[in-house]
Amino acid sequence: MDFNLRIPQDKRHLFTEPLDKLIAGTREETILQVENIFKDYLKSGIHINFYIVGDIVAKDFLANQFLKIFIKICIIDEKTQRNYIKLDFEEFFEQTIEFQNPEGTINSDCWKLFRDVINSGKRTLIKITEGEEDLLILPLLVEIPLLKGIKNFCFYGQPPITDSKFIIPEGIVIVDVDKNIQEKVKKVISIMESF
Repeated sequence: MDFNLRIPQDKRHLFTEPLDKLIAGTREETILQVENIFKDYLKSGIHINFYIVGDIVAKDFLANQFLKIFIKICIIDEKTQRNYIKLDFEEFFEQTIEFQNPEGTINSDCWKLFRDVINSGKRTLIKITEGEEDLLILPLLVEIPLLKGIKNFCFYGQPPITDSKFIIPEGIVIVDVDKNIQEKVKKVISIMESF
């Protein structure tokens, strides 16, 4: 992508709904549910990779000894609900990359960054030093390759939404990365305006 993207003011509501399966509940409840889902999933013998966007979700996955082994990429900004949060888990990652992504946008450089990090095969922490990470779930989902025998899942936190047509509870969104999801995300991205 050769240009930065942002959400048009009149389309903001389209970006609040979960992209895939929402597991609603408290942090303690949702992380246990995710663990149970993937303990069952492992029985299929398929290789699993996790991609995580958001500080609280990253913190909860990295504190869980079972789930953390599947993590390939974490994208954080060391903020939660505009408050600074300190996360001490850099030693878990093989590399840490600092990146800037202005609030409410997708920086055009992220597409190449995600491709390079995924191709490197290194467990990577991407720290947004200026701006926020929220919308980076979209280009990340598009850049994850679909390979035989490997299942990729993205996770991000869902804040409670009470001002839309439907009330959306707080929880974790699990995105099973497949062709359909990638097409859905491309349509969402096409709504955004370039600048």
